[in-house]
Amino acid sequence: MAKILSRDDIMDMDAYTMERAGRRSAITALKKNRRIGVGPDATCYFESYDTMWHQIHEMLYIEKGGEAQIEDELSAYAPMVPNGRELVVTLMFEVDDPDRRATLLNGLGGVEETVSIEVGGDVIKGVAEDDIDRTTADGKASAIQFLHFPFTDEQVAGFKNPENRVVIVIDHEKYGHMAVMPTAMREALAQDFD
Repeated sequence: MAKILSRDDIMDMDAYTMERAGRRSAITALKKNRRIGVGPDATCYFESYDTMWHQIHEMLYIEKGGEAQIEDELSAYAPMVPNGRELVVTLMFEVDDPDRRATLLNGLGGVEETVSIEVGGDVIKGVAEDDIDRTTADGKASAIQFLHFPFTDEQVAGFKNPENRVVIVIDHEKYGHMAVMPTAMREALAQDFD
């Protein structure tokens, strides 16, 4: 059964502050097998209940918005927790040079519609989070995209079968790259399925 993030999951900030260093170390270890580069400038971060729980608490800790901020953070991040039959990705285009980043993003409009996960012969198309439009009218893409990959029961079985190769694909005309998912990552992500 998929976990759902709710108000009941949010710690008191004083208690979180006391545990923060240990929790940050634990989440860093967890994320190690949930991150993969796709080409030179894109990174896929596979989200989970734990990564989103941590993100909400970090936002509350940093911004210090108190109780009034909690619902906004839950609205933003709770939908990113996998529902038991999907993988959820934060796709980031990470380019330090501002001019090169602007050039890349200006040509990447619609990139959110070109991302897929291939499992054996099956293709699971990414579905963009519909909170806001991440491609502007003039074709500029956001540096951050949020994607859901809905799996059927058969595709979940295929993902868990070590004989199948799993490939993450970005098939945009200006950014065509793919990455084969390592075994340790597949084993970690298999836990996201019920």
